[in-house]
Amino acid sequence: MWFVPLTNPMSSVSSKSIDSGVRIGHVHLKVANLERAIGFYHGVLGFDVVLQYGGEAAFLSAGGYHHHIGLNTWESAGGAAPPAGTTGLYHVAILYPTRAELADALTRLMQAKIPLDGASDHGVSEALYLRDPDDNGVELYWDRPSEQWPRTPDGKLTMYTRPLDLGALLACAKAAKN
Repeated sequence: MWFVPLTNPMSSVSSKSIDSGVRIGHVHLKVANLERAIGFYHGVLGFDVVLQYGGEAAFLSAGGYHHHIGLNTWESAGGAAPPAGTTGLYHVAILYPTRAELADALTRLMQAKIPLDGASDHGVSEALYLRDPDDNGVELYWDRPSEQWPRTPDGKLTMYTRPLDLGALLACAKAAKN
């Protein structure tokens, strides 16, 4: 394996910031049961299955992209989730384009009887937190327009964690349907 050893891992290798056009393209998750995982990401959240390799792997997307989510059982068929206190994925965050679409996601979760781990207003965004069938953390969120983000008196971005008003979010879903 190749790596750059750092005497101080908190030091910067470069003072140049990464290009602002860089995006995280997809997440690929090891799952214990492919059909169960597809049932969640396709059946509940609504991602389209783009390609499936038997019972071993599937690629799902929104809007015709080649894939936003990869699922596989190559090393994990029938496996258990990592125990608490170990390193690994904290959560995958799925960005919805509007508050109404996030509200629709909440409606889907409620219809599927999937419990939330939490729901927060972070000032810059509103977020729903839950677990997928393999106990991976999932955040569903939408970003407020940047001009609405909370800022300090000197203009620096600030964030917070406050309870999200789920009733108001659900009302947004109802208003979008009308």
